[in-house]
Amino acid sequence: MDSEAPPIEDGDGGDKLKRLSSNAFSLSSINLQKVPHLCDYLPDLSTRRNPIDNSPFYHPRPSFYVVLPLPEPPPPGLPPRGPRETVFFEPAAVRAAIVTCGGLCPGLNTVIRELVVGLWDIYGVREIYGIRDGYRGFYSSEPLRLDPKVVDGWHKRGGTALATSRGGFDLERIVAAVEARGFNQIFIIGGDGSMRGAAKIFEEVRRRRLKVAVAGIPKTVDNDIGIIDRSFGFQTAVETAQQAISAAHVEAESAVNGVGLVKLMGRSTGHIALHATLSSCDVDCCLIPENGFFLEGPGGLFEFLRHRLRQNGHAVVVVAEGAGQDLIPPPPTKEKDPSGNRLLRELFTVKYIDPTYMIRAVPANATDNLYCTLLAHSAIHGAMAGYTGFVSGPINGIYAYIPVEEVAEARNLVDTSDHKWAWVRSVTNQPDFSRDSGA
Repeated sequence: MDSEAPPIEDGDGGDKLKRLSSNAFSLSSINLQKVPHLCDYLPDLSTRRNPIDNSPFYHPRPSFYVVLPLPEPPPPGLPPRGPRETVFFEPAAVRAAIVTCGGLCPGLNTVIRELVVGLWDIYGVREIYGIRDGYRGFYSSEPLRLDPKVVDGWHKRGGTALATSRGGFDLERIVAAVEARGFNQIFIIGGDGSMRGAAKIFEEVRRRRLKVAVAGIPKTVDNDIGIIDRSFGFQTAVETAQQAISAAHVEAESAVNGVGLVKLMGRSTGHIALHATLSSCDVDCCLIPENGFFLEGPGGLFEFLRHRLRQNGHAVVVVAEGAGQDLIPPPPTKEKDPSGNRLLRELFTVKYIDPTYMIRAVPANATDNLYCTLLAHSAIHGAMAGYTGFVSGPINGIYAYIPVEEVAEARNLVDTSDHKWAWVRSVTNQPDFSRDSGA
């Protein structure tokens, strides 16, 4: 059912959106942050009642739909996620494309599956395609036709059934392929680099004035994407890291002056190492990129480990892969005591465990599976409601639609001045490795 829609003014009184409910209203009194919408550059789009009204699986009550204006704006000041009373796409005319980009992460297949099932069952969309091999798959391979039967059981598998790759981003060829294949909803699952690509695709789609909704679902196993509370797959990665830490602890305990060294993912952030340390209680030292350390001398790492070995007979060290990149190992030297005699080195055994890729290739656990489902369905509702150039995710526990440009540029680093890092130091009793503090 088409209906004419009077405009809604955003919080800054600038661009206008059509109303998303059956009643006219103004948002002039609510400071709601602007999220891109198809009506920004296609003002004559018509709306229709949400097909959920006629779904045998739903019995929507008046409170089921998100109806603006809200009694008060949500804490992030962004449009809340969820279904609207009216939509901007006829389900029979939707041709949706789903692509996974970048590295692996627990939950990728769950997101793909739930996008397919949500589009199919909730909105009745029948044209759903998977883009293989990341961004380059838009122009280099045939899309894979998807339906609930095809994706059944994918949530129990690690990796991505669509395959992924880094690079291959050719904006002109990607958007040309989108236009040639008639895709009008694109769901991009990837990290910060992939979200920057999504932002460029959105801008090019808007420049060409195409009725194409671009939705991003940010993922990164090491949780370094900013703004949102956490990335999907992160909790599974931390849980899997526990197995490696437990194994390192057993190995270290079973050796003479054993040192268990566990390297975890985290090129630029130490969230996995930090949370795995806190939840393990078997870690003696946690090293992350955000907190510098030095090796030799008073207060250094080696002195601390020697003390821990004398005290406990073993030690477990968790290190994020990006930690200590500024350190260059000094050349070996012959150490002598004040009398000129060569010092005898203590006997110790290092058990090195590197589960870097293991923790990102496993299937998502129950918590992340639920989270992936919520993210996928939120993205579907947003695209059907006409939002574009957005991602869905929680901010301080409130799920909202966020401009993709903001998510692409924001970083989530460990704040070593907050309570979590202080908690790590209290659990491990490690110094802060600052030459100035003497701790």
